[in-house]
Amino acid sequence: MKKIIILFNILACLMVLESCSKLDVDVESQYVKDNFPFTNSDYAALYGTMYSNLSSQYGVPYWRMQELSTDAAIIPARDGNFDDGGQYRQLHYHTWTIDHPNVRDIWQWGFGGINNCNRLINLTNESSVSATQKSSSLAEVKAMRALYYYFMMDLYGNVPIIDTFPVSSLPGNQTRDKVFEFIEKELLAVIPQLPIKDNNNRVLLYGRPTQAMAYALLEKMYLNSEVYTGKPRYADAVIMADNILKNTNYALDNKYSDIFDVNNGPQINETIFAVPYDQQIPGNQITRFGFYPALAAAYGINVGFSIAMSTTPEYYNRFNLNNDIRNSFWLIGKQYAPDANRKPDLTKPVFVAGTTTQIEITPDLILKPGKPMDLGNTVADQAKGVRSVKYWPDVNAIQATRLNGNDMPLLRLADVMLMKAEAILRGATATTVNSELQTPLVLVNKIRARAGASLASSVDLSTLLDERAREFSWEAWRRNDLIRFGQFETEYPLPNDVLFMNKDITRRIYPIPANELKLNTNLKQNPGY
Repeated sequence: MKKIIILFNILACLMVLESCSKLDVDVESQYVKDNFPFTNSDYAALYGTMYSNLSSQYGVPYWRMQELSTDAAIIPARDGNFDDGGQYRQLHYHTWTIDHPNVRDIWQWGFGGINNCNRLINLTNESSVSATQKSSSLAEVKAMRALYYYFMMDLYGNVPIIDTFPVSSLPGNQTRDKVFEFIEKELLAVIPQLPIKDNNNRVLLYGRPTQAMAYALLEKMYLNSEVYTGKPRYADAVIMADNILKNTNYALDNKYSDIFDVNNGPQINETIFAVPYDQQIPGNQITRFGFYPALAAAYGINVGFSIAMSTTPEYYNRFNLNNDIRNSFWLIGKQYAPDANRKPDLTKPVFVAGTTTQIEITPDLILKPGKPMDLGNTVADQAKGVRSVKYWPDVNAIQATRLNGNDMPLLRLADVMLMKAEAILRGATATTVNSELQTPLVLVNKIRARAGASLASSVDLSTLLDERAREFSWEAWRRNDLIRFGQFETEYPLPNDVLFMNKDITRRIYPIPANELKLNTNLKQNPGY
């Protein structure tokens, strides 16, 4: 079933990633206006390129730029292993360069997606399909183009606006506020043509743009508008939130774990937009890097995962609410095999291989003196750092890929609710939805109640940021949140550290990659690089 419902994601990887500097790319599709597709399979093969491109990089390099640059995730070296040329150190210390591989790859990924959307828009406009089909198809493609542009605006700030295919000249940068204006205009224009999710079409629309997806993306933009444009738009963020919250087909799921489970999909009520994955390439790699591999057999896993990634003690310390189910998705302390309910079975301790010593994971990230962000690689060193099982390990993962089938939610109702709460705390007026006055306290306590956590008696911006850390850990929003709260430059030094964070605020956006500047002399580098 899962493979069927994500056909737009897996049917056809027809496009090679092309950056915005490569403007003479060949059209990879076999379709032209005279043989525009009419069957479902042909249609999916054509438009599926938007989604296959999205999943190809979202779960690794994009995720790393958003999370490894914060306190939420860290990939330390272990006697030099996992150092990979220092690229993870650079993200941790904000010392990335204009030739950092993630900086380069995500620029090409994002503008590859944008160029492909422009190609699809051109082809759709020239086709002879009905006006109704043309309108809905164009809305879908433009919404996806807006999503790619949001990624680029958020990461790189001042990027080119390319909305035609083919392009006759090399584009220059536009200011971030101009890119914001372009995305906003595009989303507002296509909303009436986008479908509305209901219980009859949730399978068909899973992983594809809907009206709620556009509203949620606009809410995210308006909440961050002061960062992007210098102008507050908090009242507009509340309006966008309410457009979603009044649709009762979206609701918080009773089990938090279901949202991230191996079998998650269109049955999840709060998912607004997800990136679907299966165990094949590209696949979900979060568990591959974030799980503790010595526990694999105890969890029914028959493949070798990495030992690399964990969270920082400072981030983990925010998981401090009594009875909060979200606490249980971190591996810390003495380790046991999970029971049928995924809770530690205290009758089944897991031992270090070949010993009677129980595996114990510690939160401390104590570096080896004189080594750059290196924990060492003894058995004890390997157990340093709290690991995540938020995306539960997939027992069907195969050795050839070591990838999980968990889909990755990109926009979900809990985020809509906490963004609304924050917008009200920052000056917007609380509103009533479905006969309920939704104050920040009401909204935050809905999230806490679902998690089984103790309810808050009051909410301010500081407690709301901590709530976002608990609710959205490893969902690729931490950098965005910290910048908005003015905390992206907060340093959390590691014991024996020999390196220091670059606290220059110009690091709040990434540089334009070196190769793009060489290929396109009309691009101008971002300040500070």
